[in-house]
Amino acid sequence: MIVYIAGPITGHLYYRERFKKAEDTLMEMGHIVINPAYLPSGLKHYMAICKAMVEQSDAIFLLTGWDDSVGATEEFEYAKSLEKKIYYEEDL
Repeated sequence: MIVYIAGPITGHLYYRERFKKAEDTLMEMGHIVINPAYLPSGLKHYMAICKAMVEQSDAIFLLTGWDDSVGATEEFEYAKSLEKKIYYEEDL
């Protein structure tokens, strides 16, 4: 399954490490992982790129605290509108 990781990025110094840990865990489970934390910061159309990645995924994996993130909430709503499977870090 192709899984997109979503979670808080803005204002979180160590978000890349947190996303990488989730990526490693999901890959160990046999998934192909799309990790937006690899994108360079400061892109003008960041969310458009992320939505395109969500479109290519089968599921979205939400890191704890996603619901406090404007971007991750938008990714969640988009994934839901596309009827993607939704998984939560808390459930691992």
